[in-house]
Amino acid sequence: MSVRELVILGTASQVPTRHRNHNGYLLRWDGQGILFDPGEGTQRQMLRAGVAAHDIDRICVTHFHGDHSLGLAGVIQRINLDQVPHPVTAHFPASGQRFFDRLRYATAYRESVELTEVPVAADGVLATTDAYTLDSRRLSHPVESYGYRLTEPDRLRMLPAKLAEHGIGGPDVGRIQRDGVLRGIPLAEVSEPRRGQRFAFVMDTRLCDGAFALAEGCDMLVIESTFLDEDSGLAADHGHLTAGQAARVAKESDVRHLVLTHFSQRYTDPDVFERQARAAGFEGELTIAQDLIRVPVPTRHT
Repeated sequence: MSVRELVILGTASQVPTRHRNHNGYLLRWDGQGILFDPGEGTQRQMLRAGVAAHDIDRICVTHFHGDHSLGLAGVIQRINLDQVPHPVTAHFPASGQRFFDRLRYATAYRESVELTEVPVAADGVLATTDAYTLDSRRLSHPVESYGYRLTEPDRLRMLPAKLAEHGIGGPDVGRIQRDGVLRGIPLAEVSEPRRGQRFAFVMDTRLCDGAFALAEGCDMLVIESTFLDEDSGLAADHGHLTAGQAARVAKESDVRHLVLTHFSQRYTDPDVFERQARAAGFEGELTIAQDLIRVPVPTRHT
């Protein structure tokens, strides 16, 4: 059975707290795993969350501030120690190549796994697989930062009532799907388009076109909300979003499930983030992220 869920490994911005680890997020997408922004302590959080190095097929780093990348050294070495049997691809801002190199080779170890580096230098498509297309958009932060988006290919949904009406069943269903027509009946007559699912990951940024482009029409948006609305001046100065601003992105982009994360240590009541997101007008499903929880990607539109 295919699984699509977000495993949250850490939710703290800048520094960890007693209850929040540095960032880390694993997206399970059918049989693949994409690790986003592994901050310090990610390897141990993986153990606590039941995530193995073998679960990682791709690593996506938004930018090279420590709370989003210091865990790379441990994760990469663990991938090699456990002799993960498949290649792993790493994406990160090309301008931070020197930081990636230092983290990849922070200490001596034996490389046993093929790790392919695909740096991000501009907006656009990074990878295309049978399961999804991965693309990136530039964000607005004091250091170069990119957000990521997965888009599942659109497919067709067969309509049982229409198939029965035309007497199509059994092996003939496969034939009309393959050939596009059967006994003069076009495939479009017995099917309808099914939009692929969409997931976006938006970390440290001010409000910008890139954040809205990534979020557009997403089934799930994982987005930073470092500050509360009353500290919007601090958010702008440091290149971050408030809870209300993050919710605005989700509302205006027709997001179905909003996951707020990356919280400043200055706040102790997570419920305030929810109240401010709702006050901003977001009415969809809302999760205030906590370490080690799992959040299912919403089921497809029917």
